[in-house]
Amino acid sequence: MTTLQDKKLVIIGAGSGIARRIADDATAQGAQVISVGRPEVDLTDEASIHALAERVGELDYLISLAADHANGPVTELDRDAIHRAFDAKVIGPILLAKHLAPSFRPGGAILLFSGVAAWRPAPGRSVMAATNAAAAALAEALAVELAPLRVNALSPGIIDSGAWDGPGKDSFFRTVAAQNPARRVGDPADISSAALLALTNPFLTGTTLHVDGGGRLA
Repeated sequence: MTTLQDKKLVIIGAGSGIARRIADDATAQGAQVISVGRPEVDLTDEASIHALAERVGELDYLISLAADHANGPVTELDRDAIHRAFDAKVIGPILLAKHLAPSFRPGGAILLFSGVAAWRPAPGRSVMAATNAAAAALAEALAVELAPLRVNALSPGIIDSGAWDGPGKDSFFRTVAAQNPARRVGDPADISSAALLALTNPFLTGTTLHVDGGGRLA
């Protein structure tokens, strides 16, 4: 295992609770963390991604947590919303790899975020299922093409990250916990520990880590 000490980690999609936890944990382990949100980079704009690569320079690790959901009945979906969802989860990460891959130091790694919806699709979540499945497939393809740069994906389940806050949260979480083999919902710490493992294990590549409490099996 390598360490995060003095490593440069770029996190795309810095607005989420999961991203903040990863940034905090990586910083505590000695990493130089560059957190990038929508104001800093537009994943729908290749020039913006190229500019980010120039600003970052050499790096060791990259995590992309960006997401833009297009939920709803398939008969009512908006084409532009679908495109934005694929830009965030698939096209944007491809362009991140295009512009940042040449700047990785030896031992570097990329981590993409998939999601349990790819393995447990539900009505109204067709785009989410498709983009998450594509992210997992992309990680495998990039792991082969960019080798020895390692590329993995992480698929979270239901995580108490703030995204579910609102009326009905407690009831929903109780239902999820009762169905999951782990018998609880996830915490950002669960995802952070797995993410940092994916970055620092030198023999892990082309893999999707399912950190979902067994939710895809329930």
